[in-house]
Amino acid sequence: MHLQRKLIAATGLLAVSAVLVACGAPAPNKPAADSSGDVPDKPAKAVTLNVLDVAGNLQLTQPMIDDFVKQHSDVISKVTYSKGPAPELAGKIKAQQNANRVDLDLVLTGTDGLAAGREQGLWTDLLTKYSDRLPGMKDYLPPAAKMQELGGKEGVTVTYYPSGPLLEYMPSKVPSPPKTADDLLAYAKANKGKVMYARPANSGPGRTFLMGLPYILGDKDPKDPVNGWDKTWAYLKELNQYVDFYPSGTADTMKALANGSANIIASTTGWDINPRVLGTVPKEAAITPIQGFHWVTDAHYAVVPKGVSTDKQAAILQLLQFMLTPEQQAKAYDKGYFYPGPAIKGVELTQAPQESKDAISEFGRPEYDKLIADNPTEVPLDAKALVAAFDKWDREVGGSKVKKS
Repeated sequence: MHLQRKLIAATGLLAVSAVLVACGAPAPNKPAADSSGDVPDKPAKAVTLNVLDVAGNLQLTQPMIDDFVKQHSDVISKVTYSKGPAPELAGKIKAQQNANRVDLDLVLTGTDGLAAGREQGLWTDLLTKYSDRLPGMKDYLPPAAKMQELGGKEGVTVTYYPSGPLLEYMPSKVPSPPKTADDLLAYAKANKGKVMYARPANSGPGRTFLMGLPYILGDKDPKDPVNGWDKTWAYLKELNQYVDFYPSGTADTMKALANGSANIIASTTGWDINPRVLGTVPKEAAITPIQGFHWVTDAHYAVVPKGVSTDKQAAILQLLQFMLTPEQQAKAYDKGYFYPGPAIKGVELTQAPQESKDAISEFGRPEYDKLIADNPTEVPLDAKALVAAFDKWDREVGGSKVKKS
């Protein structure tokens, strides 16, 4: 079940273009519903919150939310949780707003749902007037602060991880793993079909590998996949000659590594640790970075649809303030699912629940601290550029070799 939730998170950026096209622009004569008036410090009476997760974020934050309800039942009396696919988010919210009946109060999303909703003006701007109610935002880790810049005035970063790209392999099969991009290409050529990554539009590690290569290869403009990735596209096309097929999701690459049908796969910190905790991948699997790599970071956001009452907004602001405290952020370590997970500074594993400490102690990697400290971090492509990169990969690299599970 945990792995299924993780797959939702990893495929979060799937087909942003489909969202934007399918949902269309707001109806010209029917503006999205919105609440009016100032948000009070506290709701007049305890509210019920309806929370939708489209990024697998509840794996990290539901214990924080439940703890808030226990401690502040005078603010939030009850929370209902639901989950859904990110590509359907904007259409779902838009339909509720057009009907003037917004049933979802808080959405937990990745950059995809955030961007798609912003494109259509679906989210409430809480931070222009009320950022002072979220003092924890001043304590973001520097890369998380950059991810918050992507969140703008509507999204609040609640969890963060450096992500990848990393290579994962079985030492028994690969005693001398590739250290450079050229090494990886040479290995793939000598071991046809044994290097694997999933279709980037459906896979967190797949898209992180895609976005990370321009930094590794020294491309002209890592933020411009159409005009600035000449070396990257040439490299991927050459690698494609030695790839038998591309799985449609990350979980299939993990299974391939476990059963020996793949020797090297694209991975991230979370995809390395969590499947080994769950037993999907053998504990002895190892990771290696590619020389010259930059971390391509990722984050989850909390957003509030327009139309949510000011009383509920007051409760949500109190909840988010609580979630951005060190004690609560420590719960984001989870079982390595979004490793490390906390978005703010100074949150150590020693502060995490015992279950998290046990999982990371057994399945985590001491080398991650040094890799995170010693290598640059980059924000991912924006939605428009990412759609262009996915489209070009599908058309010119591996689209014809994608294998559905």
